[in-house]
Amino acid sequence: MTSSAGPRLLGPAEVRSLAAELDLRPTKQRGQNFVIDPNTVRRIVRDSAITGDDVVVEVGPGLGSLTLALLEVAARVVAIEVDPVLASRLPATVAEYAPERVDRFELVLADAMRVDDVPGPPPTALVANLPYNVSVPVLLHLLALLPSLQHGLVMVQSEVADRLAAAPGSRTYGVPSVKAAWYADVRRAGAIGRTVFWPAPNVDSGLVAWTRREPPTTAVSRERVFAVVDAAFAQRRKALRGALRGVAGSGEAATAALERAGIDPLARGESLTIEDFVRIAEALS
Repeated sequence: MTSSAGPRLLGPAEVRSLAAELDLRPTKQRGQNFVIDPNTVRRIVRDSAITGDDVVVEVGPGLGSLTLALLEVAARVVAIEVDPVLASRLPATVAEYAPERVDRFELVLADAMRVDDVPGPPPTALVANLPYNVSVPVLLHLLALLPSLQHGLVMVQSEVADRLAAAPGSRTYGVPSVKAAWYADVRRAGAIGRTVFWPAPNVDSGLVAWTRREPPTTAVSRERVFAVVDAAFAQRRKALRGALRGVAGSGEAATAALERAGIDPLARGESLTIEDFVRIAEALS
């Protein structure tokens, strides 16, 4: 139940004040661009379709802009932050701006790429402004780690959003598109301008929404399927019989496996669905 006195959100003045207090110089290396526009974080929360039943994982909460907006709605928010300076301030920010929601919040000081579990009840949603340089590996790691995640919305660099949501045959279709499709139905959910960040990034941002789906039914492991995907795209524009020579052992073995899987050996990885890659992995084993 939402009380009338919901969390206050961070605007430009609050973000800069917090940054000054922490003597913070946002670093490119960690992809630190802080959202300074309350309307943007409210829109992200709205478009994520989370409800009061959701346990949300947030990666890279930074100064807490999105965290506070998530706490307005979610049953619980677990924020994973790698930067000890940012992490040390966040509980106080939540206590100051969302005092009635403190018990719904938990902070994990960790690298999201290396976490192997999340404390508390199984999370149902992932909503995050993902650091640009690690957005795809973090997303794939958490989808693999947390099968309880049912849906989510992430903000990533615009071209990464295109790649994650791309369909077979499109120019941007590649490894992220195929691997994300193993776990979820993924779609573009809008664009975010540069001016809502401090400092303003020199790239545009995009929103990607996803809904969990059952992974393909197969006797081969996901790792095996993903190895075939990696090989197929390692040299773009290369026919599959050549691209898969390494994983198959020879060009002849690759051709035979592709024919068994019902795939044209001269086709390219860009034209195949995740189910096609599963059939190839099965034919190879």
